[in-house]
Amino acid sequence: MSILQIRPKQITKKLIETLPERACTVVISRYGLGPNPKRMTLEAIGKNYGITRERVRQIENYALNKIKQSGLISKERKIFDELLSSIDSLGGIVHENHLFEHLSTKEDERNHIHLLLVLGDEFTKEKEDKYFRPRWYVDKYLADKVHNALLKLRDGISGEDLVSEEEILGLFLKLVNDIPKKYVSDRETLKRWLMISKEIGKNQLGEWGLSSSSNINAKGMRDYVYLIIRQHGSPMHFAEVTRKIGEIFNKKAHIATCHNELIKDPRFVLVGRGLYALKEWGYMVGVVKDVIYQILKQNGSMTKDEIIKNVLKERYVKENTIIVNLQDPKYFKKTKDGKYILV
Repeated sequence: MSILQIRPKQITKKLIETLPERACTVVISRYGLGPNPKRMTLEAIGKNYGITRERVRQIENYALNKIKQSGLISKERKIFDELLSSIDSLGGIVHENHLFEHLSTKEDERNHIHLLLVLGDEFTKEKEDKYFRPRWYVDKYLADKVHNALLKLRDGISGEDLVSEEEILGLFLKLVNDIPKKYVSDRETLKRWLMISKEIGKNQLGEWGLSSSSNINAKGMRDYVYLIIRQHGSPMHFAEVTRKIGEIFNKKAHIATCHNELIKDPRFVLVGRGLYALKEWGYMVGVVKDVIYQILKQNGSMTKDEIIKNVLKERYVKENTIIVNLQDPKYFKKTKDGKYILV
């Protein structure tokens, strides 16, 4: 289904039927306008004709220029005005894939739309580069503003940082505040602009960060584990973590594999029986005895109740487990006043 009122195929047929036979065939092959919507490369077309890819490029350019100079485009002004209005409604600059998905659900029709965009002088395509995905725009001043804002936004995000959608939209909005309100007042437009950037991305939990971060493009089980626990916001049992990985990331995860990653990765801390938390949350590392040791080292002598209270902030264990560990004479000593100190 197309949102366009005028059928693109009807227009492109009128535009190319006046071309010489070979030029017409080249355009049809290059843009996938025939029964097979797959677009052919310059090299593939050249082999069919026994000519170089550069010669095919020359024929294609000749055909496009001939259509532009024929006066036919001005007669079909309505379709170009529709396309102009569509791009403007999407923010004036839009990722190529988003544009075609918006204009039509049919691959073959999208090919005809692509040719019309190439022929329209008001439309500019920027190819994919180091920083941005392929995109189309209708206003260079606006496009430059968006490009610069995306680069500044990237520079403001640290390596492994994750921010919510609300936060990144707020940061982005501050960088585009001199762009007309009809664009920046629409959250969806801001999100479409963000997707133009190759360096900023969103993970499957809806959090944003640098595309180079494993928190955005998770590469293995331990990354999935980290994201699940982080989103949960409190310690989780490894079996629950495994289940969530399957639900959210649609990845087959085995409990033993998941548990093994939790054990090996220093980002996670065992805080209870099968319960794991993130080290970045401030949890002390080690078994209960290590935690008692660190607490006494930080605070000096403490009563049994004070020790229990502090350990329970770090570990989900029974009080008796703490008391048993506290009796180890190699590490702890009870003073005459009933308090405990390090040996």
